[in-house]
Amino acid sequence: MSTPPPVPAEERRYTLEEFVAATEQKDRGQGFFELETPRMLEVNLNGKVNTKLGSMVAYHGNVKFTREGMLDQGIGNLLKKAVSGEGMRLTYAEGQGKVYLSDAGKKISILNLQGEGLVVNGNDVLAFESSLQHKITMMRKVTGMMSGGLFNVAFSGSGMLAITSHYEPVTLRVEPGKPIVTDPNATIAWSAGLSPDLKTDVSFKTFLGRGSGESIQMKFEGSGFVVIQPYEEVYFGGQQG
Repeated sequence: MSTPPPVPAEERRYTLEEFVAATEQKDRGQGFFELETPRMLEVNLNGKVNTKLGSMVAYHGNVKFTREGMLDQGIGNLLKKAVSGEGMRLTYAEGQGKVYLSDAGKKISILNLQGEGLVVNGNDVLAFESSLQHKITMMRKVTGMMSGGLFNVAFSGSGMLAITSHYEPVTLRVEPGKPIVTDPNATIAWSAGLSPDLKTDVSFKTFLGRGSGESIQMKFEGSGFVVIQPYEEVYFGGQQG
């Protein structure tokens, strides 16, 4: 008699006690940021953390949430926020307790910046320590192009940063004389030393009659890296390339 094939994890059946035991929150001792699952971040809060607006799914303890004001980053960013629909929308969580964050089931990566700089697409920032400096940046040549995906957040300093991606992220090295060209909808982050240029080109989809015009691309030159995802995310106010 042949042995039946194993049941895939997503199809297993549980008693209620088994289900609770299998999915129960567990303290893994990872510190301030802890991944409960690849798509759920636990923040062990004792002070303050910055989180993406709408990312909180649960919390316990004495925690207060305050939405970042329009002028919290200074007058210089007021116009950028107005043009981009408030740009990078943040909430401050302050107090003591545990806060659970997620963003549409996207995969979470925790980065520990140690005096380095990183630019992240505003839509892919989940949470970061208040010790990190952050500033909304607007790419050049934005007039008439996709507004939603062109607003990014430049991080510098030391601290923890949680970013999100659809599926597994891939990092491409940028070397002198070997530029990397990416789709903005699939671009998550890049090293602070790079300053991407926007270019337009007729895409294959346009050639086949499935596009809406010129495709916007990001060109990275110099030394550094760029992080992409295997998914073209349509941002609010933008269009898919």
